[in-house]
This record gives sequence, C-alpha cells and structure tokens, in this order.
Amino acid sequence: MTKSYLVASDFDQTLSFNDSGFVLAEMLGVSNFEEKVHGLSRIGLVQQGAELTYLLRHDPEFRRVRREHLVETGKRIRLKKNVSRLVEALSGEIGGNQYTFYVISAAPKEVVVSALEGIVPADHIFGTELGWEPGSGEISSIRRTPAGYGKVLVLNELQSRLQMRPDHTVYIGDGSSDLYVMNHVNSCDGFTIAVSEAKYITRIAKRTVLSDNALSVFVPILEDIEGWSAGRIREWFGALGLTVQEWDKVRTDWLTLRESPEPAVVVPHV
Repeated sequence: MTKSYLVASDFDQTLSFNDSGFVLAEMLGVSNFEEKVHGLSRIGLVQQGAELTYLLRHDPEFRRVRREHLVETGKRIRLKKNVSRLVEALSGEIGGNQYTFYVISAAPKEVVVSALEGIVPADHIFGTELGWEPGSGEISSIRRTPAGYGKVLVLNELQSRLQMRPDHTVYIGDGSSDLYVMNHVNSCDGFTIAVSEAKYITRIAKRTVLSDNALSVFVPILEDIEGWSAGRIREWFGALGLTVQEWDKVRTDWLTLRESPEPAVVVPHV
C-alpha cells in the first residue's frame, strides 16, 4: 500500500551553507552580529534561533532593515548542491510511497522565499512573519516566529491540514532551534535527520548525514523508511547521474576524560 510522508526541513545551514543573519549583517555592515547573538543566547531572552528576529525589531543597527533588504539577503545565500533536485524528488513517489516537502525556518520568510525562488513554492515555506509600517516601510511587529517550540506548532498544523500521521513525519535540521521539534517527532515515532556534527543535535537525531550535497539526506530515507539495500541506493543515485564515491558509516563516541581525585585502583588481569 502507498504511504504518505511529510518531510519538513530547516533552512539555514541545512539547505544552505550560510546563516541568514550573517549574510544580512554583512550586507548592512554590522560587524558584531555574532557577539550580539551570543549575548542573547547567554541571557536566554529569546528562544534559540529567534535571535535575528529580536535584533530586527529592537536593535538600532537592524531597525533600518526593509523588506527589500531581506529579499536581497535571500539572493545572496549560497545553497547546498542539488537542493532543486532534492525538492523535485520529494514532490512525487519514491519506492511506491508519496512524499510532500515543506521548509520550516526561524529566518524571515522573505529571506527563505527569495533564496528558494523557483525551487520551493512560497506556500510550502514557513518562516518568521513580520508586520511592516505602510509609510516608512520599517518593521512594526513580529507576527510569528517558528523557532524552538514554534516549529512544533507549525508541524502540528501541517499534519492536521494534510491529514498526515505523526509517525509518517521526517524532520531534517542542523542546530539548537531544531531540538524541540526533533524531540517531538521522535516521541511520535517519526524520523529525524541531522546534517550537522553538533553534539546536542546528533544525540537526538535518529540519523546523521554530513555532506555538501542536499541529496545526501536520501540515504537514511531510503535505508530506514523505504528499506532499500546499499546497492539499490547506489543505483538510485546512479540514475540521477551521481556516483556515491565515499560512504563512511561511523559511530562516534564523544568522550571527556579527566584525572580523578581518587587514587587509581589496580585491576588484576583475569
């Protein structure tokens, strides 16, 4: 029987190499963006991932941002290889199952829509929604920010609208703003994929894939959901004109060893 799956992905450093905030700050000539973000993270004033949204509304250096700045930022963001082919493949059947692709990002929606223009329809993109002053064109309000638990709310809405089973949900992410939604998807027997080696995300995600090619996320999808063998997966990539040149399956143990204040105990050999 054909099954339907909802595939949702983060944007910054998941489908792209760049963080939207860094690109915008560079365009505006703001040199201490990273320091500003770390400062907000340290005091826990906003949810992780929503730092740019807070700065856009409250920081003097970002108050001059207009809609056209966000659109231009999107055009300057460098996407990972084959994002368009990823979206195309996830817009139809694979192995007899049906997939539907959406993007859920804490970045301003104008940025993501601009970056993915011609690749992902605007109505399949959920980003931070801003209100604009009709006269001055400056940001007047923050209507919604899909950061932290906000991503869970968007995902629940999509599942309800599409009548999708929670255990037929796949989420792809890379950073701290994805922790809530990955925990939520896992708790509902869905499937999570990390595309970063950050320890806090790889500990939660069911699979981790590191590659500069967006199509790489198909490896765990085809293995764990479709049940394909490695040989069949290689053939699938080959049909797309791609060769799986390096495929290292590695389990990583993260260790920190410190000197113990207790005296060492000699363990006899058995």
